[in-house]
Amino acid sequence: MEEKNRKQIMKSGRKPKIDPAVHRYSINLNAEDNAKFLALFDQSEMKVIAHFITACIFQKTVKIVKIDMDAIEYHEKLTRFFSQFRAIGTNYNQIVKILYRNFSEKKAGMYLFKLEKETIELVQVTKEVIRLTQEFEEKYLKKE
Repeated sequence: MEEKNRKQIMKSGRKPKIDPAVHRYSINLNAEDNAKFLALFDQSEMKVIAHFITACIFQKTVKIVKIDMDAIEYHEKLTRFFSQFRAIGTNYNQIVKILYRNFSEKKAGMYLFKLEKETIELVQVTKEVIRLTQEFEEKYLKKE
């Protein structure tokens, strides 16, 4: 008697679903329609065909998410570039303070003139980066 009670208590396995899907339907597709169906399924990037079919039947929105790795890489490099640009600005301020503290006004002015020429080049490079970024966004990151 104890063995019978023990077996009833120790249930194992998957818990039964509350509302199991037991109704099945079958459709047949020709080669052309099947190719279109598979292309749509691949674009949806869903893992289960049954989920994709039910989403299509009940007109649920099927979200297609495409990850453009080139755009992500470009964004990462651009972020690194601008962090370097901020670091250059910090260094620039420190250099100006050090020049005026350690050198005469004339000598500091001479060094600042050289620094100004390099800064103008940096500004031109930054403008080019901004132009290229805008061009990239217009061509490749169109929001549809």
